[in-house]
Amino acid sequence: MKIVSVVGARPQFIKAAPVCRVLRQRHEEILVHSGQHYDHGMSAVFFEELGIPEPDYNLAVGSGAHGQMTGMMLVQLEELLIELAPDLVLVYGDTNTTLAAVLAAVKLQTPCAHVEAGLRSFDRTIPEEINRITADHLSELLLCPTQEAMVNCDREGLADRAVLVGDVMLDTLRIFSEKIDDAAVLAERGLAPGGYFYSTTHRPSNVDDRDILEGIVQAFGRLDLPVVWAVHPRTRASLRAFGLAEAVASDPNIIDIDPVPYIEGVTLLRNAAAMITDSGGMQKEAYFLGVPCVTLRDQTEWVETVEHGWNTLAGTDPKGLLAAAAARPRPSERPAVYGEGHAAEEIVAAIENRFGGSA
Repeated sequence: MKIVSVVGARPQFIKAAPVCRVLRQRHEEILVHSGQHYDHGMSAVFFEELGIPEPDYNLAVGSGAHGQMTGMMLVQLEELLIELAPDLVLVYGDTNTTLAAVLAAVKLQTPCAHVEAGLRSFDRTIPEEINRITADHLSELLLCPTQEAMVNCDREGLADRAVLVGDVMLDTLRIFSEKIDDAAVLAERGLAPGGYFYSTTHRPSNVDDRDILEGIVQAFGRLDLPVVWAVHPRTRASLRAFGLAEAVASDPNIIDIDPVPYIEGVTLLRNAAAMITDSGGMQKEAYFLGVPCVTLRDQTEWVETVEHGWNTLAGTDPKGLLAAAAARPRPSERPAVYGEGHAAEEIVAAIENRFGGSA
């Protein structure tokens, strides 16, 4: 089969890495990068480190408003799919890249398969929720990471398209975690295991609102351990625009770093006292590694992490953040709700079963 895989953001690069390895053993894959994440720290470094093949096409869309970004990608993807005439389009997650790729494919009557299908936060004020719902209802094959995702597909009349494959981010962790020298990374950063919090923030609802972002900064300064804050480009721009960059730089409890490559990020996470984030992917990775997570949101699509006690939804109130970070519970059990780290093989098998394709 000729398969066009479309990625555009850091979490999608991490998910695509193991799938590309398996897919290319049996099929022709053409990799398209939308350019949604475009600077080296959020894009190229992940291709280099995870061994992802260089994209065959880079649309170089960059950042922008939702409609502008999606529209630009849609125009270019439609032209590209007409030229390439693939048998299948493979998409990941819930970004604007995902939405544009699915829309371009279905309007050309090209079937789509959606990795990480069936997730729901049940909050349609969040752009990603709209993207994932649309992608699921337009795709012909829904590749679900959890049983809960399968249930959500069933509720929406999509059960006949859904296959439980496990979570492909666990594949990436399984493949690459043994390559990590924790001691070297921690020594370079001057950190001790369990002696800090690790944080990422990037959602517009948190970082585009001055009051909320200022509350996060102030809470970080009051935590009982220092915070290693990997500051997303969007967040850094907001800190500067809101006049908060100096407060971050002068606070001895905040260790401000740029976004880190995947392997260094795994080290920082698995040696942290807890993760503080608004990222869906980081919630899962904390669960995989047995690290308590404090999520700066009122809901999550990764409900299993909350149900099993490893993730606390703290909202955006500084008091909630401080209380959750102080508690940071470590339950005695961590069920394998995301599979065993072989989702890539299951994904390729599901594609072949559904579409009858082989090399």
